[in-house]
Amino acid sequence: MIAQLRTSVYSDAVTVPPGLVEEVARRFALLSDPTRLRILDALLQRDDITVSELAGVVGEAAPNVSQHLSRLLAADIVGRRRDGRTVRYSVADPTIRPLCDLVCAALSAREKA
Repeated sequence: MIAQLRTSVYSDAVTVPPGLVEEVARRFALLSDPTRLRILDALLQRDDITVSELAGVVGEAAPNVSQHLSRLLAADIVGRRRDGRTVRYSVADPTIRPLCDLVCAALSAREKA
């Protein structure tokens, strides 16, 4: 079975090779957590932010944010850099912003219909 994803609301479908279906499913599962989506939203808006700053923005405890960041780091969705004794996080995967834009646009179009 070949899975298909739409590249935009109005464009042709893009075929996902069968060997990547499981990996795509894991990626979407990772992005299905609301806290992780809030973290990514904060990173897309602010970029280069600490765990404490993220915790304040998303309204979660710092240890919880740190655990979510660990999963996002392991999947190479976010990256980190040291600034002295401080660790700063940012979105590392260039596909995240367009993916979020695509999903939000599709949901907005659905609400308007």
